[in-house]
Amino acid sequence: MNNEVIEQLLDKNPNLRTRREALEAMVPGAYCMHASWGFGQIRQYDAGANRLVIDFFESGKLGHPMAPEFCVDKLRILSPDNILVRQRTEPKKIEELVKNDRAGLVREILKAAVNGTMSTVELETTLIKLLGPVKMKKWWAEAKKELSRDPAVAVPAKKDGAYVLRAEGDEVKPEDEILEEYYLNKNPRKKIELAEKLFVSLSKEIETSAGEGESVKRIESDLHKIFDELTAALKTARTLTKAEILHGVWVRNDLCRHFKESVESLEPTRSSIILSCSKDELNTLAGEIPQSPAYLKRLLSNVKEVYPEDVQWQEVVIELLRKSTGKFTAECVNFLVENDCSKLVAAKLNDWLDSQSLESSVLIWVIKNRDSKKYAKIVKPMVTHRLLAAILYAIDREALLATTNRRIPLGEVLSEDSELISDLLDDANFEIARDLAQSLLLNQGFEPLTKKSLLARFIKLYPKIQALIDKEAQAEASEQLVVSKGSYEKLQKELHEIIKVKLPAIKEAINIAKEHGDLKENSEYKMAKQDQTTTMARKAQVETDLARARVTDFTDAVKDLISVGSVVEVLQAGAKKPVRYSILGAWDSDPDKNVLSYKTPLAQQLLGKKVGSTVETDIGGNKETWTVKSIARWVDEQH
Repeated sequence: MNNEVIEQLLDKNPNLRTRREALEAMVPGAYCMHASWGFGQIRQYDAGANRLVIDFFESGKLGHPMAPEFCVDKLRILSPDNILVRQRTEPKKIEELVKNDRAGLVREILKAAVNGTMSTVELETTLIKLLGPVKMKKWWAEAKKELSRDPAVAVPAKKDGAYVLRAEGDEVKPEDEILEEYYLNKNPRKKIELAEKLFVSLSKEIETSAGEGESVKRIESDLHKIFDELTAALKTARTLTKAEILHGVWVRNDLCRHFKESVESLEPTRSSIILSCSKDELNTLAGEIPQSPAYLKRLLSNVKEVYPEDVQWQEVVIELLRKSTGKFTAECVNFLVENDCSKLVAAKLNDWLDSQSLESSVLIWVIKNRDSKKYAKIVKPMVTHRLLAAILYAIDREALLATTNRRIPLGEVLSEDSELISDLLDDANFEIARDLAQSLLLNQGFEPLTKKSLLARFIKLYPKIQALIDKEAQAEASEQLVVSKGSYEKLQKELHEIIKVKLPAIKEAINIAKEHGDLKENSEYKMAKQDQTTTMARKAQVETDLARARVTDFTDAVKDLISVGSVVEVLQAGAKKPVRYSILGAWDSDPDKNVLSYKTPLAQQLLGKKVGSTVETDIGGNKETWTVKSIARWVDEQH
């Protein structure tokens, strides 16, 4: 845009005078970035319509008109040395870097960054735009390996760190940087990590230079000293956990084998560490060692070596599988299958399914492998309604025991896998499906909207379940809710914010988005309308809940019977110590403080009971027994 046009805009909108520089940069041919529509190029300025015409290549919105005053806050004009711009202006050069010089491409990206520095997130976002999300993942994994050996780039030690392009003449060889840090550091944990980095670097250099490279000789010249320091640190460290010691022993042994020396006489040994662990300690150790497949497999191999008898090591690995989490679950199954224990795995999984003792990570593994040919004999028999019951129970139990509002991965898997409920109900009749739908209705592990979405999948298979949902909804709508004054005021505050802040802001966003025209292709308009629908639904729900609420201060609670406002000690069958719960209002649940809403399944069973009474909860087919040990009034304990 020329100065005359800019002056007209400034006269009309004086607030834009501080943004004159940004307006001057919006010239035909300039490349830009939009928060929603991505990378693009200004094609021209249409003076008659007072619109910039922009081609957004990333989102396919070509010839899109935008008001300049709106663009000031929405568009970022890119410099000619930006890598996305250069991909358009120098396509052959950038393609050559992508194919043959990954580290070189990253250096070019950093050159255009402020002070040659970019956070990991910024760099990865740029690479996604440059390469696409699918290609980027594999490309970036290889690029990081090259960057770890690039003297010109300082690689962050942590994922949230920054990549820095070193100035010419300040390049540092990676092995020198690690060696310097190793000798300066007195922390045994850090020494283990740095010694491992050096060994990995040494191994890579040997592969690429056949052992004759300068870096190989540099590291090898210090290797004995590194080994001696690490061995001493492992013997004397008092602050290391067993997992950290085992990790250090593995690194020490790798260094020792590089000298072609025996590791069997070196203390501590991997055998002594593993044999010193109880079952619970070994499970903890498995979760604390580095979670790379190589180390997880190494632990399992060590267990087999330490317990040479088949029955012994199989029992230990099965117990590790039962309590496993994350990647370790798959590694345990793979290890057992590779050692001809498929029948044992199938039998144990079925036993755990029968007793409703399948842990979330194992359930997720079963779900994700239900169509696997490799594990068909293990998993296929489990894909029944019984598995869905186990899933719902595990989610509900995790929500009940949670000490924070963190996400429940198993719940997310159930929600995101649109075919799972259908697969698991394939062998079920209406009565079974109805009971499972009822369990879902009472489940504490889902947000209301997620629960409705999951129930819709039941209804699609068994339309009669809709009547059950309607009956529950009617009963809930007519039921009065007992709530505390604090939770009532909190919900009132939320309603006030929705009416006075959120809805007006959304309305303004809709009006601004309308000015851009072409509502069918206007993503900002669609997002604003979606926000409006969601917020209006929440407003209606809050208004309904407030209308049903009866505020109480819990002073009407009694001492001899459990009621809303009681503090109870209950002992779960098989547990050594009782758990103390406060049973308060419908909206008062606080797992961090062991506060239960009176609407929860356990609280519902306890209401009206005396000291010595025994109650039973049945969640997803899993029955648990609780005995009441004491009753007190919550209000009495607040003084």
